[in-house]
Amino acid sequence: MRILHVISALDPAAGGPAEVVRVLMEYGPEGCDQEVVTLDDPDESFLRQIAFPVHALGPPTSKYARSTKLIPWLKANRSRFDGVVVHGLWQYPGYAVWRTMRGHVPYVVFTHGMLDPYFKHAFPLKQLKKWLYWLPVEYWVLRHADHVLFTCGVEAELATQSFWLHRWKAQVVPFGTIAPEGDADSQRAAFFQACPAAQGGRFLLFLGRIDRKKGCELLLDAFVKVAAQNPELDLVMAGPDAQGWREELLRSVPDADIAARIHWPGMLRGDAKWGAFRAAEAFVLPSHQENFGIAVAEALACGKPVLLSDKVNIAAEIAADGAGLMETDTAAGTERLLARWTALPPAEREAMAAQALRCFHRRYDMRENAKTTLRLFEKGSL
Repeated sequence: MRILHVISALDPAAGGPAEVVRVLMEYGPEGCDQEVVTLDDPDESFLRQIAFPVHALGPPTSKYARSTKLIPWLKANRSRFDGVVVHGLWQYPGYAVWRTMRGHVPYVVFTHGMLDPYFKHAFPLKQLKKWLYWLPVEYWVLRHADHVLFTCGVEAELATQSFWLHRWKAQVVPFGTIAPEGDADSQRAAFFQACPAAQGGRFLLFLGRIDRKKGCELLLDAFVKVAAQNPELDLVMAGPDAQGWREELLRSVPDADIAARIHWPGMLRGDAKWGAFRAAEAFVLPSHQENFGIAVAEALACGKPVLLSDKVNIAAEIAADGAGLMETDTAAGTERLLARWTALPPAEREAMAAQALRCFHRRYDMRENAKTTLRLFEKGSL
């Protein structure tokens, strides 16, 4: 079986979909050969670090990720593949697959949370523009797909609330990540080299894009409120800041001593990323919208409790497992989240950490989940 993944960008800084592709490529079922076509510039340095076959046809000619090379490439190569996975919505690659693969090769669309109704309420003008694209193109990309993939039932249900015109074959597929390999002490050392100010103390970890959707301002405000009662606790805000939001966030922290306890190491990769998870006391994500959250699964894989907003779609099942805490995605809810954690006795924190690892193996171990996803293309499954 040979599978093609189609995605606009494999850049790790682009967020979750690129990481999903990497995990599926590495842990697909035995006997499944996979390739990726992307619209990245073929000279991008991160492409040289990828071991699997990548066909880079970029750079694209617009924000819509349009490329005149993609449709001809798909037509010329479609006979080599038994199935196609489109990653993401609202860009040219989905249209190109719909035009070239329908009636020839089965294709599925992995939505990656891009149908969540949060975006309708948060960006109403963009939603109007999306309607102009939804009616003639995106709806039909999904309507004619063999499956539209969601990572949990909550995400699948929410997707039906974004547009009144919706009809597709929804399929919930288990997802997650892989447990870190390598030496834990070396990974911690790599993190402390990237963020020396965090060494030797307790800290909570945020790891993701510094973005309004992630609730970063809620987290800083909540940390300011609990910091005085927890003078030994720091906060690490790790991730790319494409919007240049850091300085504005820091201005919201009135106390210079507390601001010095908030550390910004930038984007962490490899051992430094895993070292951050291993060294942290807990992982925090007060996001306003998160269909899954790979970083959540990564934290659980390191045996770290996760402190989540109720808008992270897998938060309820994690809280039910006793592997973390959940509150609303509001200022008061985020403050309660941190206050509840800091009030826990050490023995209860340790018990929650042990449960976090059990939760990971039960629900989010990608060594098995990747096989389940790609076996959708086996004969008789579609």
